[in-house]
Amino acid sequence: MSKEASIPAYHGVIETRPLRIGDVAPDFQARTTKGEMRLSDFRGRWLLFFSHPADFTPVCTSEFMGLARAADRFEQLDCALLGLSVDSLYAHLAWLETIQERFGVEIPFPLVEDPSMAVCRAYGMLDLTAQNSATVRATYVIDPDGVIRALVWYPMSVGRSVEELLRLVEALRRSEGNAVMTPEGWTPGCDVVRPVPTTQAALRKVGGAGCWFYNPVPDTGSKRGQ
Repeated sequence: MSKEASIPAYHGVIETRPLRIGDVAPDFQARTTKGEMRLSDFRGRWLLFFSHPADFTPVCTSEFMGLARAADRFEQLDCALLGLSVDSLYAHLAWLETIQERFGVEIPFPLVEDPSMAVCRAYGMLDLTAQNSATVRATYVIDPDGVIRALVWYPMSVGRSVEELLRLVEALRRSEGNAVMTPEGWTPGCDVVRPVPTTQAALRKVGGAGCWFYNPVPDTGSKRGQ
């Protein structure tokens, strides 16, 4: 896929293969609650791009308040937040204002309107089981080069874990260019694992408490924002 991949104008059903890890995230321009934006405006830093089924709904409200409260922690990871649903900009603005007035939580990140469904179709965010045009709880972690590094989908009835999203972003950052991987349940400060050796010389150097295919080592580089 081209490094300048973008979403074409929508004129009916768009049939494309599902986006996968390693694809360049399709660029688009849209109105948001923070003004007109392009996805490519976020190049140079990590991005958590996520959709929600609808404004003024209970699970979505809980997610937005949770993400807002954790916004500073995402910022420490140099990770921006960008939400989307098919609701109009005016519905978005009314919903976010109501959240602030009723619950005292200001939503600091932009929320994209997508009434034409062009973006959610390109990203595969539509819930095909819904009786309307609602989007699923899709989450894309996009790296500073605009490449999709992780994809997570939740059903409409289940809210996402903000702590797990933070862990996911931090794990991706930790393994980026550091020749280590993060094992099950990893959190900052826990042991990381080395990749399986691919040469005899590397195999003979394997030490520590593990063996050649599982070699945990102390994590010396997981400082938030590093």
